[in-house]
Amino acid sequence: MANTLSDIALASKDTYSLWDKLFIWKDRLIASRKFQRDASHIPIFSSISRKRAKGVFDLMAGFVYSQILLGCVRINLFEHLANGPLTIDELATKVDLPFKGLERLLLGAQSLDLIETRQGRFALGTLGAPLVGNQALLSMIEHHSALYQDLRDPITLLRGDLKEKALESYWPYITEHSEELKSLSAVEKVAQYSELMSASLPLVADEIIDAYDFNQHQCLLDIGGGQGTFINLLSQQVKSLQFKLFDLPGVATLAQEKLNQQLGHGRVECIGGDFFNEPLPTGADIVTLIRVIFDHDDTRVKQLLRSIYESLDFGGRLLVAEPMADTPELPAMGQAYFGFYLLAMGRGRPRSLQEISNFLHEVGFKKVKSVKNTMKINAQIILAEK
Repeated sequence: MANTLSDIALASKDTYSLWDKLFIWKDRLIASRKFQRDASHIPIFSSISRKRAKGVFDLMAGFVYSQILLGCVRINLFEHLANGPLTIDELATKVDLPFKGLERLLLGAQSLDLIETRQGRFALGTLGAPLVGNQALLSMIEHHSALYQDLRDPITLLRGDLKEKALESYWPYITEHSEELKSLSAVEKVAQYSELMSASLPLVADEIIDAYDFNQHQCLLDIGGGQGTFINLLSQQVKSLQFKLFDLPGVATLAQEKLNQQLGHGRVECIGGDFFNEPLPTGADIVTLIRVIFDHDDTRVKQLLRSIYESLDFGGRLLVAEPMADTPELPAMGQAYFGFYLLAMGRGRPRSLQEISNFLHEVGFKKVKSVKNTMKINAQIILAEK
């Protein structure tokens, strides 16, 4: 069985097995309009046909659904309904939309289970209720406006002909001309993306903190730690742990100010630098990489992992956490969503747990294992020991 795209490319019609030919026949049969019409009238096939038709329609209409969700977020609909159901007239006094436009949005949101009706009032639906106060998800929903700009012509994006990418300009560390990031004036430039990372990080941080016991460590180094959201959350659970944070100079400046206010002076040292070109801080017995390596190509990822290995004493550990390709029950998340997100961003690719584990072994880590966690849609976790 072919395991990679390279393996598949080596296959030819001459190598088709009898099993392959059977599936080709099946695909051609299902593609036949006559078969589709006949199957729709046969009870055993009709439910399958309807389910597949709905699946195709949802793929086609998915962008419309996402824009309805964005519209709800932008008028703060879920927050307005958080304290109880409201009539459309009551909602009309709270949002800046004409009555007909609000009605159209509410009906669309209702069809997507974002809201529901109860005795003539609109209330939170099964998919809308989890969004109340969830700044992590709300920030990502709003952020996707930049991604949608880049995806308006997917073929142009795939060809590499999109000259100006909205998403690429959002992440300042993607540019090769990063000298400005080494100055304090870079604080303004990194603030926007740093705020987004900070707002969305709790989804991943909760998974890590619930899955791994940090009480066994003395000092943690968070590489690419942004404004220190993970450190702040973890510090509330592990009182004795000391922290270091390493990120771009502008980000590190923001992080030091914020963490000094939250944790007090002396518990966290924030260091600015380029983790591809400068030595990593030493002295930590555990290093964390949270949503970092999928932003970079294989060569740079291996370079970073090797630098971490060299900075650790024997027995030191590295914890990697990020959404990964081939996540169980979520096949579209890795190669579809993150594959195209990272393409628009301009660098990196989604990797499977096995690929990352292989990289860790390659740079020298001896003990590599996955750490069980609950919500794999937010992240999978790998632990490596030197």
